Amino acid sequence: MQLPAGEGRGPADDALEPGVLKVAARREGSVLIVALTGELDHTSTDGLRTALAAPPEGGLTRIVVDLTDLRFCDSTGLNTLLRARPEAERAGLRLELAGPRGVVARLFEITGVNSVLRIHPGLDAALGAGEPPDPQTPDRPSGHG
Repeated sequence: MQLPAGEGRGPADDALEPGVLKVAARREGSVLIVALTGELDHTSTDGLRTALAAPPEGGLTRIVVDLTDLRFCDSTGLNTLLRARPEAERAGLRLELAGPRGVVARLFEITGVNSVLRIHPGLDAALGAGEPPDPQTPDRPSGHG
């Protein structure tokens, strides 16, 4: 999937206007990484919705939304992320978040988003993470039984 967005990060990213969101999507193995830079609010959610609603490519298992460079998120942005989870699951994918910082991390903490979405401390941790434990599946002893 190709979305118009700058490659890499530089000083221009810090100069984004309030309410502007830059969305960059790239694939790494079986993971679609959707990186957000700027502010996710009621005026800027369309780019994120477009990236998350794209039909999954073959072999994808997860979508990781990289929030490392997201400076702000309002309730509309939060709602967009929460609504994307069941949509991803219907497509056979897991939606996970990585790297929330500052006010974004505080918003997730206050609202309890971590009880609904898997949140990793950073993108590297998300990419290195395996399957989350399934609370529906009882632990099975290893070996022969």
